[in-house]
Parts: sequence; C-alpha cells; structure tokens
Amino acid sequence: MRKSIDLKVNPTFVNAYKNGYPLISPESLENWSKVEDEGTILTLLDDKNKFIAKGYFGKQNKGYGWILSRKKEVTIDKDFFVKKIKEAITYRQDFYHSEVTTAFRVLNGEGDGLGGLTIDYFDGYYLLTWYSIGIYTFKEDILKALQATVSYKGIYQKKRFDAKGQYLDDTDDFICGQKAPEPLIVKENDANFAVYLDDGAMVGIFLDQKEVRKTIRDKYAKGNTVLNTFSYTGAFSVFAALGGANDTTSVDLANRSRKKTQEQFLVNNIDLEKQKIIVEDVFNYFKYAVRKKLSFDMVVLDPPSFARSKKHTFSASKDYVKLLKEAIQITNRNGIIVASTNASNFDMKRFKTFIEKAFKELNEKYSIEETFSLPKDFRVSDTFKEGNYLKVVFIRKY
Repeated sequence: MRKSIDLKVNPTFVNAYKNGYPLISPESLENWSKVEDEGTILTLLDDKNKFIAKGYFGKQNKGYGWILSRKKEVTIDKDFFVKKIKEAITYRQDFYHSEVTTAFRVLNGEGDGLGGLTIDYFDGYYLLTWYSIGIYTFKEDILKALQATVSYKGIYQKKRFDAKGQYLDDTDDFICGQKAPEPLIVKENDANFAVYLDDGAMVGIFLDQKEVRKTIRDKYAKGNTVLNTFSYTGAFSVFAALGGANDTTSVDLANRSRKKTQEQFLVNNIDLEKQKIIVEDVFNYFKYAVRKKLSFDMVVLDPPSFARSKKHTFSASKDYVKLLKEAIQITNRNGIIVASTNASNFDMKRFKTFIEKAFKELNEKYSIEETFSLPKDFRVSDTFKEGNYLKVVFIRKY
C-alpha cells in the first residue's frame, strides 16, 4: 500500500498553494525528515491542520514534487488518472482531427494537473516521459488509465531521471502494443518528420516549435539564405527549404546530426545539393563565417539551455547576449534572426533585454517582428507561469 504522510506548509507558502500553485519545493514544507520514499502521497496542511492539497514526493530539477488534487477525499489511483487523461484529450480534440499534423503533446505535466509526466502522440503511438522516480512509481495505474482511455498502435516511455541502478527492468523504451516502424513518419503542418521512439532520450523532433517552423516556411524563407545553428536534426532547415529558401546551412556539434538531417530532407523530397550540413561547434563556425565573409538572410538560434563542448560552455542566462552578437555580425541588412530559448529561469521580458543589449553593444538597429511561446497542446497552468518556458523572437536587423 502506498505511503501517505501529513506535512505542514510553511506559512509563507500557504496562500500560494490555496491559490493553485502546483510545485512542491523543498522550502515550502516542514518536517521533510518524515518523508523517505519517492512516490509517497503528501497531504498538505496549514498551521491549524486544515487541509490544503494532496500531492506526491518526487525529486526533479524543478522541485520535490507536485500537487495532484485539492480534494481531501480523492484517491490517487487508476480512476484518478483516467479523469486527468480524458480532460487532457478533450482539450486537444482539434489536434486529433487534424489532417496536416499527426504529432503533438497530449498531456503537458502540471499544465494538465500531472506534474512530472508528459504524454506525446505520434500517429497512433503514445510516448510517456517520466521526470522523477516519484511519478514513475505510479506507472502501473497511469499506464492502465491511458490504455482504458485511448485506442493506440503502441505505447513507449522515456525515463528522464537518474535511476541510480533502479528501474532497469526495462530493456528498451517499448511498453506494449505493436512496435513502431523505424523511422516512423509523422506530419507537422503537412511536412514530414522521421522519428524514432526507441532511440535514446529524444525522438528526433521538438514538438513545441511547430508554430515557429510554420512561420519560417510561410512568411520568411522564400528566396533567402538560411543558417540554422544548434540544428539537431535540421527541422528549421526543412521548413525553410519547403518555404522556398535559396539554400540552407545546418550546423551542430553532434556527429549524428549529419545523417539525421539528411534523412529529414529526404523524407520531404528536398534536394540535398542545395543544403549544407556541417558538424562543428557553432561558435567556431561563427568565427569561420566572419573570416570567410559569409552572411545570411536568416539566422536561427535555438541553443540548449546549457551545453558544453571541448572549448566552450554555454549557459542561456549568461551567454545569450554573446551568441546574439555573433549572429548579428553575419546577418544581412533587413535580415531576420530567429532567437529562441527553452530556459525556464528567465522570462520573455528579460530575454528581450538580452536582444536590446546585443544590438546596442554593436551599435546596430533592429525591430521585433513577432514573438512566440508554447503552442496550445503544450498547456500551461495559470498559476505556474514559469511552465511556459519557450521564448522565440523574430528580429529584423536594419
């Protein structure tokens, strides 16, 4: 039987939890010494022992767990998860009926009331991603709830936590149903993507950028030269090429990026002769471009929040201004810089100050054309704004 422990909320956090804040932080609760096992149900009480909420203990980079319910008598079981998944699916019915997109997020963690878990849909296949051992201890009930709620071809999982030797019973990411073809071809706004559901921590595409890619294709790519940095599998380059770009250059440090990017071009019948794919440290490539006097009509910057290579360490909060300055120098007049970050430790307002600082230090002028945050399927809680981590700004250089 699952453990359940009553914990007092630190008085300074009581109002936040009463108003719907979902993250359980280490400083928000008293008597943590009473809690040992991840997955333990936590009943949060105020200083008068009045019920506030019910959640679970599960360590991840954001905190120590998540609120699951504000109903005292609720039982966290299969039926509870069925209700959550049904609500999430109802919210995304238009995606299920789309003829042009067959890959999207079905359940987005705390945005759908299940912090620590995401569920993605890939043309009939479902992928669950667990972000703590705590939420993973509910796997049996959550899996049964998903199976009872949807029809599926197959179900996969990713474990994004440090198991320290635990939960290694799974030999691969496949759970049940039929295995997906390799690659599995999915659609996004009528473009094709080759994804692999059982090939490491990532599948080959980040679904949160769908609206940004469509905008590049439909409004900015035609007739332009495009540099895509930190390109991963080349998704931005694919949409630029489909939008009529004269040529694309994709740069990423990972060796496998070349083959993966070529594959994405090929499944869209794009001529590889007009596409350059370079395996190189992005900062080294910037220096090369300046030395060779290369410039581009569009530069896409989508770095990880934190990255380390042999010569460079990149932190979005500390180094994005430097990155922008490198890009500005090789962007043509009237060109576009697509500046993107998924760093959750600063907001859009601060991100725009990075942009202002970079242009000011180079004595260059710019305008912001449009901005993007998470798309509809990446639902965000009104009481947890930091969950809306994606910030994308289309900048025109004058």
